[in-house]
Amino acid sequence: MEWIEKLNKTISYIEEHLAEEISYDELAHIACCSTYHFQRMFAYMAGIPLSEYIRRRRMSLAAVDLQSGTEKIIDIGMKYGYSSPTAFNRAFQSVHGIAPSMAKKGGTPMKSYPPISFKITVKGVEELNYRIEEKAVFRILGVSQPLDKEIEKNFTAVPQMWQNAAMNGTLEKIIPLMNSQPMGVLGVSVCNEKEEWRYFIAVSSSADTDNVLDEYVVPACTWAIFSGTGTGMSIQELEQRIITEWLPTSGFEFDNAPDIEVYLNPDPNNMQYEVWLPIRKV
Repeated sequence: MEWIEKLNKTISYIEEHLAEEISYDELAHIACCSTYHFQRMFAYMAGIPLSEYIRRRRMSLAAVDLQSGTEKIIDIGMKYGYSSPTAFNRAFQSVHGIAPSMAKKGGTPMKSYPPISFKITVKGVEELNYRIEEKAVFRILGVSQPLDKEIEKNFTAVPQMWQNAAMNGTLEKIIPLMNSQPMGVLGVSVCNEKEEWRYFIAVSSSADTDNVLDEYVVPACTWAIFSGTGTGMSIQELEQRIITEWLPTSGFEFDNAPDIEVYLNPDPNNMQYEVWLPIRKV
């Protein structure tokens, strides 16, 4: 319950700062997790990316300002963080389907997106298979690329990275280097506050890099490890269930360590995989 209360405090912070720059780092601090984990958690819990939620709330208030006040359109746009009329016009139309100038006319249909509120709900009885394990540090070798600070922008970049790795021989190169636990092809999101955010396609290995492959040392951590089978969509569904169904009542919260996907059988039509969630006691 304390975890849900923290999330609702982040909503209050957003409401108080809609006419200012909203710090994702401060939201994460309120929620007691990393900026990456907060965005991921928010998207799963709210069903909408954090950036889009903030845009909808701002445009809801902008519509009220346009219809009830005498402020100029350019001033209202500046109020909600848009430095140019074109950018404000584009954002407003994306939410309301009309230009800000039309909103000033009486009788124009508008949309309103009220603040959300998080609560625990019972969603069903389908089981989640998991175990809690403490793991020592381990080293990974593979390829990596930077992750965007707005995580929804990575939803196309990361799948493309996997496709490239399959086609250009990267997977064939790194799989023989696998010689330590966890035994599987790894998708590792390194997103702590002290390092550049990066995504790795890698294996756990003590082999020499030859200065060709990227390496990273995963810190010691306690992990909630969930197992599943299916397709690429199945693992996304599992991750959503972990965040929305298991985590709120588990007595744990995110720890400052990478998220890890372990592909035990990489067949895209019949995958066997594990999702490793870094956790600590609330």
